[in-house]
Amino acid sequence: MLTSVKNDKVKALKKLHTRKEREKTATFFIEGFHLIEEAVNSNWTIKEIILQDGVYLPKWADDFKIVEVSENVFQHITQTKTPQGIGAVVNLSKVTKFDGNHVLLLDRIQDPGNLGTIIRTADAAGFDAVILGEGTVDVYNDKVIRSTQGSIFHIPVIRDNLIERIQNLKKEGFSIWASALTNSKDFHTVKTNDKVALIVGNEGSGIQHDLLDLADELVKIPIYGKAESLNVSIAAGILMYHIKG
Repeated sequence: MLTSVKNDKVKALKKLHTRKEREKTATFFIEGFHLIEEAVNSNWTIKEIILQDGVYLPKWADDFKIVEVSENVFQHITQTKTPQGIGAVVNLSKVTKFDGNHVLLLDRIQDPGNLGTIIRTADAAGFDAVILGEGTVDVYNDKVIRSTQGSIFHIPVIRDNLIERIQNLKKEGFSIWASALTNSKDFHTVKTNDKVALIVGNEGSGIQHDLLDLADELVKIPIYGKAESLNVSIAAGILMYHIKG
């Protein structure tokens, strides 16, 4: 059992909360029974399970390497306020392709809670992939993972150059929709094609102009009250469900 926070193994686990270390080791850290079980059921590669002394080990964890740690060590590596005493080191996804007719493209989404909620909503809406452009927060950020509620393990999440990806999607017959406030049509007046790629943009500045220029349709969600705008995750949800409908 690991009991010292100065142990090299414990230091390595703590470092996984930084993007640099996640990319260096091609692994990330998750916490809690639900998230780990979702990863297992979705056939992600679990390198090891970190178990706090005295915490019950579920049957589905029997096949994995277990590293036992004391309570003070788990408190040191946790990012949650009320940890469940179980975590796991998981290999990063190497997926770069997807199958399907509906994809969401994200331009510079910077809030981890927004990104996690968007991924969870894309999963619920039956979208086939989420593509993250440059400037979007790391999908393996702790808060992003928790906000997905396990959906990160259900739907391909791919980091890519959005301009190149959109050009390729056009060649594959996708209609490109972009959410924009100016020069746009109310979304419910726009006919949906069989294959649609939806772009949503940065919380403050929206979608970059070079991406807007590639769109086939600029769409907006009408505001009937006095709110200035919708949260990007809410807007993405409304548009995705419309496109799937």
